[in-house]
Amino acid sequence: MPRDAGGAGDVLRDLRTATAEEHDRVETTLDLMDPHLDRDRLVGVLGRLHAFWLAAEAGLDAWARRRPDDAAALDWARRRRAGLYAADLRALGADPGAAPDLPDLPEVRDTDEALGRLYVLEGSTLGGTFIDRHLATLPGLAGGPRLRCFSPYGADTGAMWHAFRRVTREHVAAGGDAGRVVGAARATFAVLADWCRPAARTSGAPA
Repeated sequence: MPRDAGGAGDVLRDLRTATAEEHDRVETTLDLMDPHLDRDRLVGVLGRLHAFWLAAEAGLDAWARRRPDDAAALDWARRRRAGLYAADLRALGADPGAAPDLPDLPEVRDTDEALGRLYVLEGSTLGGTFIDRHLATLPGLAGGPRLRCFSPYGADTGAMWHAFRRVTREHVAAGGDAGRVVGAARATFAVLADWCRPAARTSGAPA
């Protein structure tokens, strides 16, 4: 879970508090820290996430064309990640083109909503570093290809998250609507949680 030191009324603190339930649903559904995670279920998870990122990035790309200055301030081009999911699926011997239909995400109408959606996408990079380490310990996955989708920025993970927080706070301080930022984040998380449900560990798998 992304953590922030802001006080009451801080947009990052509001985002973290307001999306805690949805975040827990996604984490529990995917259960990527499962000690019994195998290649087949990992491929299933990546397939769902690849489709989700394709849909999420399509909305953000449309916003970026309308608000190029805001997109540049966020370094949006560097934050795109759907291509990494596709490359990781291919590295695992799967076809990224076999992804299910894309989820139905709300339109990103302005920078408030873009920041809310990006909070979900960017926050996932923080936990991704732990997922990377865990995958390297699993017998069925150790020694396999080095996946990049969970930790796309490597040593720059902290710096990229810090930059996102700074731009978000500056946007709200300049007149952005914190409530709409939070609402967009919650809507994005809700779609993600529902979309990932088919990739959940089956009840018959080892606990």
